[in-house]
Amino acid sequence: MKYTIFVTQECNLNCLYCYINKRPLQMSLQTAQQVIDFIYTHTPAGEKIEIGFFGGEPLLEFEFIKEVVSLIEHYPAYSCYPLEISVVTNGTIFNDEIAEFLNAHRIGFCLSCDGPPQVQDRSRCFKNGAGSSSIVENTIRQASRLLPAVLVNAVITPCSAPLLPQTVEYFSSLGLRSVYLNPDFSAPWTKQDAALIGSIYERLGEIYIDSYREGQPLFISPLDGKIAIILRGGYKAGEKCQMGKKEFAFTPEGNIFPCERLVGDGAADSPHCIGQVDQPLLLERMSCQMAPAAEINSECLSCGVRDYCMNWCGCSNFMSSGYYNRVGPFLCAAERASIQVALKVFQSLEEELGPLFYEHLSGKPMLNSLV
Repeated sequence: MKYTIFVTQECNLNCLYCYINKRPLQMSLQTAQQVIDFIYTHTPAGEKIEIGFFGGEPLLEFEFIKEVVSLIEHYPAYSCYPLEISVVTNGTIFNDEIAEFLNAHRIGFCLSCDGPPQVQDRSRCFKNGAGSSSIVENTIRQASRLLPAVLVNAVITPCSAPLLPQTVEYFSSLGLRSVYLNPDFSAPWTKQDAALIGSIYERLGEIYIDSYREGQPLFISPLDGKIAIILRGGYKAGEKCQMGKKEFAFTPEGNIFPCERLVGDGAADSPHCIGQVDQPLLLERMSCQMAPAAEINSECLSCGVRDYCMNWCGCSNFMSSGYYNRVGPFLCAAERASIQVALKVFQSLEEELGPLFYEHLSGKPMLNSLV
């Protein structure tokens, strides 16, 4: 069960592609308590709970996060569920106190950074237009020194896609081993972009193989994720989109959305809002965003790699096609490229170095970067 808590929708950056409308709202402790009640009420007995602090920039409300974590840890059913807490930050706010708190409460740390300065400062700037790259790089260095693991997430845009190899090499030079790469599916991708993504991923595959040969393996999400799925024979039902069923996001005022990427302005009258924390869920609202009689595109039905493809991702589909269940052309191209390159990487490394990917079969591919 995945729950995302928007402690605020305020942010100190003004990223060009951000899918969250900035509002000067902060969650109250009363609403936080209602959210936690919802979480424990809606999670089946014994199932793992994942709680992520999000924003805006969540660390603008660091003191509040501390209070919410206390509420979670003192909840009567706290010990009855496996629990994983994380925070996703833009990397502009960090210090020793934050690191000490994260370590003390075993909270995961994921930092959003699009790459080296020429990439980062193009799209992730402060409100006055100043670039954030130098501050974020300092945070990466400090967090890597103080925390057991630092994950980094880079948003791929049409402008930054050709520079993905340099971006991964930049992160590696800073000591980061776990790299998530996520396309902005709402961007104006062209047929030319779709045609080039294969060669870009091929280069990522070469970097991936070299990192293994050098004894410093990297986790690169488009490749590791697909290697895991290839080994397991395709996505299983529990791995597919569960938005509105096993995935929920909560805005500062307690409005509920089926996925954090669909929050937008966070208003109760949003077409994606499925209720409030103190009221019954309205899951029927989700049907309004479904393409009639089309679970997926007709061409997907005969595609040889459909079982390994994220054609079921509701938020990605909506951002690229306007419907939860209709795939956009760039998602199709990116998925096909990542599957093909992942298979080639897997076959190459298994032939050269022997069995390497047992942790992928068990569903924990990120362990490869800790070898």
